[in-house]
Amino acid sequence: MKIPIYQVDAFTSVLFSGNPAAVCILDAWIDDRKLQSVAAENNLSETAFLVRNSDGFDLRWFTPTTEVALCGHATLAGAFVLFVCRGWPGEKIIFQTRKSGQLTVVKRDEFIEMDFPSRPPSRRTSPAGLEKALGVAPKEIFGSAEDILLVLDSEKTVREAEPDFGALGRVDCRGIIITARGDRSDFVSRFFAPRVGIPEDPVTGSAHCVLIPYWADVLHKNDLHAFQISKRGGELFCAYAGERVSIMGKAVLYLEGSITI
Repeated sequence: MKIPIYQVDAFTSVLFSGNPAAVCILDAWIDDRKLQSVAAENNLSETAFLVRNSDGFDLRWFTPTTEVALCGHATLAGAFVLFVCRGWPGEKIIFQTRKSGQLTVVKRDEFIEMDFPSRPPSRRTSPAGLEKALGVAPKEIFGSAEDILLVLDSEKTVREAEPDFGALGRVDCRGIIITARGDRSDFVSRFFAPRVGIPEDPVTGSAHCVLIPYWADVLHKNDLHAFQISKRGGELFCAYAGERVSIMGKAVLYLEGSITI
């Protein structure tokens, strides 16, 4: 079996920055163990698998260790592959997912805009060991269905945080978001998810489902400009629309080939 594979840097227009994702195009679903093995072999934070359906594509995402319910940068990468590399007709693609419902993606010139669920966070107490593992003292702590959000005092504090990933992996949540107002954007963030095999994710679209409603409320504006200030870095253009959020960015192709199974 030959499986087409692409590697795309998402949320950037500059190669070797943004968040790399693998995109695999399947004729039909194969055994989940093989999907997980492919993702582990790719050894990227996410591999997206696409299967054509009557309305668009079925979409699933795997880290090197597990399947996840929602991934932004791999969705952006998958849409980029379909629009740019494989000549998808039209400006819209509908993805059907197992746990996040229908996701609509639209091509807007060099940008790709994704319609995602909004996940407003609520206040919570800090889990045992979290602040020590992060090495920072948050101003506020919030939680969502999967992640913990810590609001810090400045972009500099977010940028300079040096977590203990071993200790962070013992905190009971999918991932930890740290965020602050940006010096040249509305807000900045970083995302850590060692429990699902991703010590630090370079740019995390799904985390912005939590960040967008939070910062829209704090800043009293619905259109937001964001940077994820990991080592690779990425830029996102966001909009809050109540039960949905819009996340828009660019992408660039790094690799095209095939997997032999």
